[in-house]
Amino acid sequence: FFQKTLTAVKNWFTLFGWSKGQNPISIPYSLRRDVCKIHVTSSQEKIFKQSLGKDTKTVYDLLFHLSGQLLPGITSSQSLPLDPVERMLKLHWQHSTLLAFLKSQGAYLPHVMPEFLLEPDDYKKWIKVQTLKKDVKNSDTFSNKHLFILEDSIFERMSKRAWTDLLLQIYKVFVLPRVSSRNITDLFSLESVQNMPRIKSEPLSSNIYSPYERIILTWLNQHYEKNRKTVWKDCEKGEVPPMRWIVNFDRDLLDGLVLATQLAAYCPYLVATHFVRMYTNPKTPEQFLHNCLILVNAMHAVSLAIDIKV
Repeated sequence: FFQKTLTAVKNWFTLFGWSKGQNPISIPYSLRRDVCKIHVTSSQEKIFKQSLGKDTKTVYDLLFHLSGQLLPGITSSQSLPLDPVERMLKLHWQHSTLLAFLKSQGAYLPHVMPEFLLEPDDYKKWIKVQTLKKDVKNSDTFSNKHLFILEDSIFERMSKRAWTDLLLQIYKVFVLPRVSSRNITDLFSLESVQNMPRIKSEPLSSNIYSPYERIILTWLNQHYEKNRKTVWKDCEKGEVPPMRWIVNFDRDLLDGLVLATQLAAYCPYLVATHFVRMYTNPKTPEQFLHNCLILVNAMHAVSLAIDIKV
C-alpha cells in the first residue's frame, strides 16, 4: 500500500507540482539533494559560486508554485555555507522552517523531524553534533529530547516516509482547498438524485476524510447517479448498474464505473466509443481489468495523460 501511495504522490507532483511543466522527482532522493540553486566551492583560498541552472528546482519552488508563498529567510537563489557542518545546520534550520510553516497552514506532521529530511551524510553529521553538543558553542540551542539515532537502512525508510508524508500534507493544505461546492448543490435539484443518501460536509462529521474530500465524494455520487442510466442504456455487456452510495476512494472505484460516469459527464462522446463496452456487473478479475483498460484508454483519448497504471 505504501509503495502505491508513494508512486501516486511522485506522479502527481512530477506532473502538477511545478511551474512551467513537468519536473521528474524521486522520493526522497531528488528532493533532499536539490536544496539550493547555487553551489559554493573553494580553490586556493578563493570562493566561487556556481549556478546550478534554472532547471534545478527545489522543494521551495514547488511550495511557491502551489501556495504562492515564500518561506521567511529562504530565497530561491540562496547558497549554502561551504563548511560541511555549517551547511548541515543551515539545511536543518531550513527544514525546521518548512515544517513550522506547513503546520501553521494546517498540516499534520508531528512524526516528521527536520533531520529526517536530510541526506544520509548530513544526518550523521547532525547526530554527531548532537551527541557532542557540550563541545559546540551555544550548546543550549540543541536538545537530545527528540534525538533518534537510526541505522542507515532504517534512516532511508524513515526519510522516504517523511518526504512522502510532507508532500501529502502539502497537497492537503494547498491543493484540496481549491475544491468548491458551489456547483454541487445544483445537482441535488435533479429528481434522480433527490433520494440519494447525503454525505455530510461538516468538519467533525468524519475522522477519515476532510471536508474537501467529502465534497469530492458527493460530486462522484451525484454524477454517477445522474449519468449511469444514460451511459449504459445500450450497454453491450450487461444492464444498467444499480444505484450505489460511494463512500471511499478505493473499493467503490475498483470496477471503473464511477470514474467512467465522471468522464461521461464532461465528454459524452466517450460513451459510444468506450463505455458501452464495459461490464456493468463485473465479477472476475479479468472483467475488472477489462473495465479499467477501457477507462484508461478513454483518458488517453481526451489527452488526460497522468501516467495511470492499470
